[in-house]
Formats: sequence, C-alpha cells, structure tokens
Amino acid sequence: MTEATPTYDEFSLFHENAAEAGLPFDGPPVVRREFLEVAPGRRVSALVWGAAPPELVLIHGGGQNAHTWDTVALALGRPLVAVDLPGHGHSDWPQDSAWLDPATMADDVALVIAQLAPDAAAVVGMSLGGATSIVLATRHPELVRRLLLVDITPGVNGDKTSDIAAFLSGPETFATFDEILQRTIEFNPSRSESSLRRGVLHNSVQLPDGTWAWRHQVGRPTVDTGLHVERADFQSLWDALESIGVPVLLARGSRSPVVDDDDVAEFRRRRPHDEVVVVDDSGHSIQGDKPLELAAIIEDFVGSP
Repeated sequence: MTEATPTYDEFSLFHENAAEAGLPFDGPPVVRREFLEVAPGRRVSALVWGAAPPELVLIHGGGQNAHTWDTVALALGRPLVAVDLPGHGHSDWPQDSAWLDPATMADDVALVIAQLAPDAAAVVGMSLGGATSIVLATRHPELVRRLLLVDITPGVNGDKTSDIAAFLSGPETFATFDEILQRTIEFNPSRSESSLRRGVLHNSVQLPDGTWAWRHQVGRPTVDTGLHVERADFQSLWDALESIGVPVLLARGSRSPVVDDDDVAEFRRRRPHDEVVVVDDSGHSIQGDKPLELAAIIEDFVGSP
C-alpha cells in the first residue's frame, strides 16, 4: 500500500498544539510569516504572532525552526516574533560555511529584530539560538532588554551534544515521510508521536523526486560539510555573557546533558545576581518537553505586559 503524502499548511496545526497542552482554543491565532532581506539576495524569515508590537523575540536551536515555539506562544498569548535562524526553516543559507558562527547569525537576527520587534521586552534563545543571543546582546545591546537562555551556556561541547549530533548527522534524504518521522521518534522516545509528526511537518520538505529532507539540508552550500553540532565551541562566549548589562536567566532541563553542574557554577560565578531555573523532567528542548512550564518562566521573568 502506497503511503499517502501528508498535506501541510503551517498555520493549520495550532489546534493540535493547544489540545495536546490542554490550552483553550477559540480559533486560529493571528500569525503571519515575514521575509526580510539581510544581504543582497538572501532573506531571513520569521513568524509574527499578534497584531500589536511584539513584546518578545524567540530564537530556536540548531536543526529546528520557528515553529518549535508554537505551544509556548499559544500559552503566552503575547505578541511576539519567532525567528528562523539563517539556514533553518524558511530562511536562506549564508553562502559560506560560517553559518554555525553565533556572531554571523547575531548580525542577521539583529536586522530582523530591528525591523519587526525593536522594543521587545526580552529575547529568549534556545541552544544555538541562545549562543546567538549572547552575541546579540553584546553587539546590539539596544535590542536586548532581558535575555533568557534555554538550556545553553558557553560550556557546551561535543560530548554534551553527542546525541543531538547523532540525530542531525543522519541521512540527507528519506524515501518517505514515515521514514523521517520514525527516525525522529527513535531519538525522542519521551515525546508523543503526534507532537513529533507536527514538528517533522514543519521542519521537512518533499523534494521533486518524492524523497524527503530536513529544511536545513535543502540548499546547503557545498562548501559546508553539514550541520555538525559537535564542532560548536562557544567557550569564548563566557566573557561576552559576563559583560551583558541586562538581566539574564538560565533555564536548565533536568534531564539534559547540555548544561551540567559545572556550567551552572560558572554561570553563577560570572553572573552572581542572575537566576538559574531547573525545569523538572525536561530534556534539552524545554519548549517541546515542558512548554507550559517554560511559558510560565518567561512570564515571571518578563513581567506584566
């Protein structure tokens, strides 16, 4: 029996997010996709939630996309912007191999925030998006009034991200949608199949030959050898993190290997007046494992609208 090709409308799945999280759903939220040119012929995309000026900027991790924040955004109910990092989601690839460099990404993201959310009360950055946000806060401080790091510190290294690297280093294409979904289920045993299917729909694309690929694989420059998280070395960002002149909060997943006790100790040494929150029973992607808890942390950190 031939597998039916799944239909996809990126704005038609929010009711599933709400139902799974137990959130009320009175109808589709106001969300639009924007594309902004950050260099000649190269655009970065973002989802803009709500019609009012955005109060938050959300930046995802490596291999993810802006839809990773959907349930968090529904729970918050605030106007916000969720950015697709360069080379991810609907954003174009840079034309060199420096795409994993947070400094390069931060300048692109800064252009997006300056146009879409210049007065946002806080930036929330997860994993690679968090590293990018650290650079953003130091190079473009006028755009970052508070910074929430989701399960990331400059102490990240290849050993801590080996599981992530193993997942992202898989096949470049898959014969069917079910194959790409099954690989995702294999690496995310604690998540529901429905949530993972939704995530794969947002993060994959069917190619002209009928095979499937991750969005971050499509159009990847040939000069690059791939999305290798194990190469990430953010140790130099400790000094940058220490220099940030606004409040910084670190949210750590209790089951995540990416932020360990030594990282927390170094964070506290560098920023003794800032807070660390542990999210129980969460892995690295707190926004996927515990979205309501993360939304509450964001609310507490940012305060009333």
